[in-house]
Amino acid sequence: MTIVLYILGGLVLLILFLAIIAPKSYSVSRTIEIAKPKTEVFENLKFLKNHDAWSPWNKRDPNMEKKFTGTDGEVGATSYWNGYKDVGEGEQEITKIVDGERIESELRFLKPWKSTSDAYLTTESIGADTTKVTWGFSGKNTFPNSIFMLFMNMDKAVGGDFEEGLASLKSILEG
Repeated sequence: MTIVLYILGGLVLLILFLAIIAPKSYSVSRTIEIAKPKTEVFENLKFLKNHDAWSPWNKRDPNMEKKFTGTDGEVGATSYWNGYKDVGEGEQEITKIVDGERIESELRFLKPWKSTSDAYLTTESIGADTTKVTWGFSGKNTFPNSIFMLFMNMDKAVGGDFEEGLASLKSILEG
């Protein structure tokens, strides 16, 4: 019985230690230059339905269930998806638009695990006909998810998808 208590106590201490050293937040972003004026790029980005054309996850599961509510391109517009396990289930809601500059949204993942992240797309003129687009997201790691983040690099897990999506966006807008 004493050995069992020591083992349980050791497991509790290990979990507490891992929770203390685990990363408390994450932030991932990628940038690309698109040879189009900022207004044209921003007008495309602010509509959630347009994201389907360049989203890497939509390409992985083009048959996923999709629903849109609210007025697309305005605060409160929401895109819901439910796909196979790599795409998962969740929704994205536009929470703020700084016209011509920034679109902020809340990502609510429901499956394969519940979490909430803040996402954004920004546009910046770097010439008369060239726009820098930055796509990113960030969030807080809460227990017990924070412990899993010790073994997962969010930048590596999602960064490549952001690069793929931005390359598709560039191809569509410049095409």
